[in-house]
Amino acid sequence: MRARLMVAADAQTVKGQACLSQEAADRSDVASPLPSMVRGACPSLSAPMQTGDGLLVRLRPSTPGLTTAQLRALAKAAEEHGNGLIEITARGNFQLRGMTSQNVAALAADIDRAGIEPESGVAIEVPPLSGVDPSEIADARSLAKQLRSAIASLHPQPLLAAKLAIIADGGGRLTLDELSADIRLKATNAADRPQLWTLAIAGTDATATPLAALSGEQAIAGVITLLKTLAAIGPRARGRDLDAASLQAQFSTLPSLARSPTAPSSSPVGLIPLDKERAALGLRPAFGQIHAQDLIRFLGLAEAADVREIRTGPEHSLLLLGLPRDRIEDLLAVAVDCGFQTRADDPANYVIPCSGAGACASAHYATKQAAADLVDVGAELLDGSLKVHLSGCIKGCAHPSPAMLTIVGAATGYAIVVNGSSSSEPVAYIGKEKLKSALATLGKLVRNNKAAGESAQRCLKRLGRDAIATALRQG
Repeated sequence: MRARLMVAADAQTVKGQACLSQEAADRSDVASPLPSMVRGACPSLSAPMQTGDGLLVRLRPSTPGLTTAQLRALAKAAEEHGNGLIEITARGNFQLRGMTSQNVAALAADIDRAGIEPESGVAIEVPPLSGVDPSEIADARSLAKQLRSAIASLHPQPLLAAKLAIIADGGGRLTLDELSADIRLKATNAADRPQLWTLAIAGTDATATPLAALSGEQAIAGVITLLKTLAAIGPRARGRDLDAASLQAQFSTLPSLARSPTAPSSSPVGLIPLDKERAALGLRPAFGQIHAQDLIRFLGLAEAADVREIRTGPEHSLLLLGLPRDRIEDLLAVAVDCGFQTRADDPANYVIPCSGAGACASAHYATKQAAADLVDVGAELLDGSLKVHLSGCIKGCAHPSPAMLTIVGAATGYAIVVNGSSSSEPVAYIGKEKLKSALATLGKLVRNNKAAGESAQRCLKRLGRDAIATALRQG
């Protein structure tokens, strides 16, 4: 397995915008890191990425979750071979920070000894509670396994973009509706016929373009067709490059796209009931980041409370399975002390900071501190109706999709983007020392103008870009 750890980057990482060219892989057992400015780069054990605090390694285990012993071993390895900072990404990957080129091999060996095997190949994401959630419509994990097997059997292997992502979502308490993907499969309720999967491309569940409603076997064949089409376009092609109209015509003989409405997804933070006897407990490291020492301390108490398995989830969350209900309250108190957010309504859940200055060489400001400042002075914005994206630079790694408010760092200050992504045209610019006061101004704007029963998002939309820009200039 150790050999696999050192060379098993995603299958796409040998292509075009991939994490590591094949030529470079042939030259070195531990890949030379790419600069953090390279878009499309994808850090892994075999291709760590240079950032502001050393090398960054991203890891997605091939198993649904880890035992407490495995996660403890991962945390110890992060502390021994890096700076001890562990992040959970928005897509549920682990990120280990502060490595050097001399110790990545030792990190890989420790991960191997813990029995953790990184997932390889095209990224296929499934809801974190798939397989244990009785409310899910279909078994997405089983479908994903069949799809991986089908992709692995292709000869030659298709040359695909490094960050190409497939989502297989069987529904249930926690869905992946808000995550963007190049290719999406979503289980649909079909009481009068066999189980169907909606195949869609390029976007979130709300924005992706649907192509067809397919049986499981047809869905796998449909995804293979799309992958071959992307490979034919070129190694940088993404879902947005596909011709939806021609693909819809190709699938036109298959069942209609009508879907029954499904229940909204639960928050991944807090208590998530599964049935009368079982529940999952979702925790979020404060602003997505925790130190290994705090995690190790928490894991000792979680193990004593009979937690069997820990899975990563969307929105930077960890999900604890097997916890007896009578131990939940005690563990929640411990989790807060160890640096976790434990409530679905915690205002901090609605702030999305990137790693920020000091961790990322591209970032122009300390986003974690700005997130704490926003909770302190601009809490009126954080009522759950919108998310505030704090991006250290224009790349917007933490939240590529549009947000109601995005604060983008620049060399001379900050750009304020309304209802857009970090690369969108800003409504205003503020100076280097004005960020905390600007956050307070935005909070005050909502507080003074929000109508009874109106959310922060509706208030800002009603006021419009000009009013927001005017308030920032006056503030």
